Amino acid sequence: MFRITARSARRSAAAAAGVAAAVGLVLSATLPASAAPATDPNNRYTAAEIRTFLQDFYGEQGPGHFARTYGISPYLAQRVKDTDGYDLLLCAQNTPRSIDIGPATTAQSLGRGWATVTTHWGGSGENTSSFKAYVDLDATRTIQLLDVDCEPDA
Repeated sequence: MFRITARSARRSAAAAAGVAAAVGLVLSATLPASAAPATDPNNRYTAAEIRTFLQDFYGEQGPGHFARTYGISPYLAQRVKDTDGYDLLLCAQNTPRSIDIGPATTAQSLGRGWATVTTHWGGSGENTSSFKAYVDLDATRTIQLLDVDCEPDA
């Protein structure tokens, strides 16, 4: 009788260990990749992080209320407030059909990163317009949109 109990205890322990291992694998597979620090060794946001931020910020048709409230610097918030009849964050008066974010560039010496934002207009988005969006590289602070340049090639 003792042998049967010992065997079943070993089987139960092995089964429990297997279940724990499986649960551990599932949990590690579902944890967000952002849980690991992704900034560069000098505590600066990377070009990939800047592009991802801008894609999230602008979405498909422009920033929502939360992004407009918390995703911009105080300097840019004041510029937006002082601009009447024009959406400074989109460099436009209307809502675009869609938005694309180009590759991001970082300038360590300036402490800034930026990307070209292209807005698509018209019935099928055939008309486009572009502007530059700037982000602070300092990863000790929450990433925010610092400024926009509505005439980047002027």
